[in-house]
Amino acid sequence: MREKIHQILQHTFGYAAFRDQQEAIIKHILAGGDSLVVMPTGGGKSLCFQIPALASPGLSIVISPLIALMQDQVQALQAHNIEAAFVNSTQSRTEKYEVLNKIESGKLKLLYISPEKAVTRSFLNFISKKKISVLGIDEAHCVSIWGNDFRPEYAALSALRKALPNTPCMALTATADKATQADIVRQLHLNNPKIFISSFERKNIHLHVRPGQKRAQQIVQFLDQHRSQAGIIYCLSRKSTMRLSEQLRTKGFNAAHYHAQLDVSEKKSVQDAFQKDEIQIICATIAFGMGIDKSNIRWVIHYNLPKNIESYYQEIGRAGRDGTQADALLFYSYQDVSVFRRFIAESEANDQFKNVQLQKLDRLWEFSQATHCRTNLILNYFGEYRSEGCGHCDVCIDPPQQFDGSQLTRIALKLCLESKVKIGIGLIVDALRASGRKEIFELHLNDLPSYGAGRTIARNKWIHYITQMINQGLLEIDYMDRSSLKITSLGNDALSGTRKVWLTEPKIPGQKQTRLKIAPTSTTFDQELFDSLRTCRKEIADAAQVPAYIVFADKVLEQMAAQKPTDLKAMYQISGVGDFKLKKYGRQFLQCIAEFESSSS
Repeated sequence: MREKIHQILQHTFGYAAFRDQQEAIIKHILAGGDSLVVMPTGGGKSLCFQIPALASPGLSIVISPLIALMQDQVQALQAHNIEAAFVNSTQSRTEKYEVLNKIESGKLKLLYISPEKAVTRSFLNFISKKKISVLGIDEAHCVSIWGNDFRPEYAALSALRKALPNTPCMALTATADKATQADIVRQLHLNNPKIFISSFERKNIHLHVRPGQKRAQQIVQFLDQHRSQAGIIYCLSRKSTMRLSEQLRTKGFNAAHYHAQLDVSEKKSVQDAFQKDEIQIICATIAFGMGIDKSNIRWVIHYNLPKNIESYYQEIGRAGRDGTQADALLFYSYQDVSVFRRFIAESEANDQFKNVQLQKLDRLWEFSQATHCRTNLILNYFGEYRSEGCGHCDVCIDPPQQFDGSQLTRIALKLCLESKVKIGIGLIVDALRASGRKEIFELHLNDLPSYGAGRTIARNKWIHYITQMINQGLLEIDYMDRSSLKITSLGNDALSGTRKVWLTEPKIPGQKQTRLKIAPTSTTFDQELFDSLRTCRKEIADAAQVPAYIVFADKVLEQMAAQKPTDLKAMYQISGVGDFKLKKYGRQFLQCIAEFESSSS
C-alpha cells in the first residue's frame, strides 16, 4: 500500500514526497480508522482524502458546505484525469440524475456533496446500498457550536454515519481549538479517532497589523507595491465593499465588490472573473471566499476586524495556498469591537455561547495590540506553544520601540478618576485634548482639573495609548455599563506611581514598512519568462473555460522559469507536473520556454 500511495502522489499529482503528516493520515484511513485532521489552509488537506479514495476500490464521498470549493476541487481532479463529480443546490434534477447514474455504473471515484443533500432520505437510501470506501467531512468545525462557522445542517450528518457504519470517516478542518476538536469528535460520532494536528504556522504569510486611520489611503499604498497580484479585501458591511471598490477603480485598480445581497448571476459573474484573473481585487463581505481554491491569491486585507482569531486565520489562509510568499494586512479599530459586541448582545443565543464569543473577540483584540510575536499568540490560541519569534510578522520584522509611558498613563487615569459620569475611550481622549465636542460641556468635563492635560498629543496617539492601558489591565471596559472605562487595581498602582508603564508609539499610516529578508520559498526564477508562461497558461485555460490555476499553479510556473526544462523528461521533474498534465500540456509549455530563450539570445 505504501508503494501504491506514493505512485499516486507522483504520477497523478506530480509530487515527489508527502508533506508533514500526510502519509500517516492516509495510512490510518486506509487501515480503516476514523480520524480528525486539523491542518491549516494550504497545508495539503485535500490529498489526505483524495489519495485514499484513489487507492481504494469503488466510490468515496466528501462532504463540503462550500459550493465554490467543491466545484473547484472537482475541476482540479478532472484536470488530473480523475472521475469526480459534485451534487449541490446549483444543479438541475437532470444533472443530479446523471451523477447518480455514474455512481450506479461504477464510473465515479469521488463524489462531493453538500451536507443538506447528503442527509436527504432519498440519498441515504441510495447510498446505503453502495460500497463506500472513504467518507471525508471537510470544514468539520461547522458541526460545532463552538466553531467559528456553525451550520445546523452539519449536526444532521450523524444520519449519514449511521447509513455507512463500516466506512472509515475523516473529519478535516483548518481551524479548531481544543473545545471545538472535542465537539467535532462527539457530534460526528467518530469511533476512537486518531487526531492529527499540524502546526498552525503559515510561514509563507507575512502578518501586518495597523491602526484603522486613513485605511483607504494605506490600502492604495499597499496595492501600489502589489501591482498585478490578486487579492481580497474583507469589509464588515455591504456599503463598505461598494464604496471601497469604487474608490480603487478611480485609482486605476481592477476591482469589484461582492456581498450576500447580490443576485445569484452577479455573484457567479464576479467569482468566475476573479477565478480567471479577469478581476484582480475583490472587496467583499465574508460571504465571499469560503471555499475559494484560487492558488495565486497573493494578499488578503481586513478593512475591519473579523469576529475572532479562527475567522481571521481562515480568511488569511486564502492567500499563498501555493506555498509562495503572501501578505495579510489587518486594520484595527475599537469601533469594530463595539459593533461585534452589539451583535453578540442582541443575538438570541444563550448566555454561555455569548460569553464564549465575547472571550474570542477579546483575544482577537489582544492580537491586534500585541507587542510580541503575533504568530505565537495565534499558535498559543490553538494550543501550540512556542517562545521564539516567527520572523514573518510585523512585530518580529520591525519591533515597536517602547518608552516610559507612566506619566501619560497617570494623566489619562486621573481624568477617569475625576469624572463622575460614564465615559468611553473617545470621550476621554477628546476631554484630554480639550476638543470642542458638545458632550464635554454637557457633562461638565471641561470643569475637571485634568481637562486639556493632553492637548499636545494627537488623537490617534491617545487612542493607541489608552488601548494599550486596557490591554495591560490598567483600565477595563464595562460592557454592561455603556462600555464605560473603569480603573483596575493595577491602574491604581500606576496612578500612585508604584507601577511603571511601558507604551509603544503607533505606526504612522503610510510609513514605509520594513520587509522581511528571508530565503524565498522557491528558487529564484526569470520574471520575464514567468510572465510569458502565465500568458501561455491563460490561453490554455481560456480555451478550456477553466481558471488558470487548474492548468498549473504559479509555483509550478516559477519552477519552470527557474529550471527552464528543454524536454519532457526534465519537465516531469518539476513538482506538480503529473503524468496526465505532462502529456496534455508539456509540449506547449516547452515551446513557450524555447521561444522565450530564442528571442532572448
